[in-house]
Amino acid sequence: QVELVESGGGLVQAGGSLRLSCAASGRAFSAYARAWFRQAPGKERDFVARISWNGGDTAYANSVKGRFTISRDNAKNTVYLQMNSLKPEDTAVYYCAEASNIRYAGPRTDEYDSWGQGTQVTVSS
Repeated sequence: QVELVESGGGLVQAGGSLRLSCAASGRAFSAYARAWFRQAPGKERDFVARISWNGGDTAYANSVKGRFTISRDNAKNTVYLQMNSLKPEDTAVYYCAEASNIRYAGPRTDEYDSWGQGTQVTVSS
């Protein structure tokens, strides 16, 4: 079972940037589909961005398109989420997820079977 650990969250002013990281451990090979989701208090967990096993295919939620960029470094077993032009409505706990043994996955939470503990992102106005 792979372990996913997110880092890079924090408090930032509107218009600022953060870069989240999702490092995987516990398995030698981890080049499977991954995604970022987020969950604000009292709301459902929503899709943010996804990336295929080799980084060649990515997709974004409409709310973050043009501001966020997902990428990966398979040599480091790490996926990143670069977040620019942050808005207060981006405030949430951000979760990294992996679809084990799957190279391409979609935006649904039930497509992913490994999850990190989450990292808090707070954007002040």
